[in-house]
Amino acid sequence: MIDVKRLLEMQRQNIVDWHIELLPKEKELPWQFIEENNIWNFSLWHEEDIARIKDIDPMRIVQAKRNIDKFNQSRNNAMEKIDEWILSYLEAKHVKPGERIHSETPGMMIDRLSIMSLKTYHMLEETARTDASEEHRAACRNKVKVLEEQVSDLSRSLEQVFDDLLNSRLRFKVYRQFKMYNDPDLNPELYRRNQK
Repeated sequence: MIDVKRLLEMQRQNIVDWHIELLPKEKELPWQFIEENNIWNFSLWHEEDIARIKDIDPMRIVQAKRNIDKFNQSRNNAMEKIDEWILSYLEAKHVKPGERIHSETPGMMIDRLSIMSLKTYHMLEETARTDASEEHRAACRNKVKVLEEQVSDLSRSLEQVFDDLLNSRLRFKVYRQFKMYNDPDLNPELYRRNQK
């Protein structure tokens, strides 16, 4: 279905490459959707950093907040595309759904792995800072070890979920996020303003 080792390597390499140039490469499904999710997480990460700077133009912070909302919506849309692809794949292979339902979808797990790859990359940067104390660098090295263990645990769980799905022991549904704050018809602050 989806090779989890390839997934992890792709997420890691994307993050390294995108710090030089943000250039999507994947041409086939579901890899395009996985890469798309990773792009939005990458973009979100860096806008979140900007939104926390105190001594910049306030309009840049406003723009960062708007970007964060837009990127987060796109990130959720990409998770749903991953899940839809997996359900279509299972249906095409005539795999019957299992009895037990899994509340965290594969797309959500892939999204968490993407975020952990970003955390690991940036925490590793902290371990090499020459302007930080050795205590800071040591604390960050310990955090990298924890993150690597979490990635290992979650990736093994994802492999198990795929195995359970393929062997009709498990099922899941696409859980729609229905982000109301981005929708001018659902956000009361927006639709009341438009009515005036």
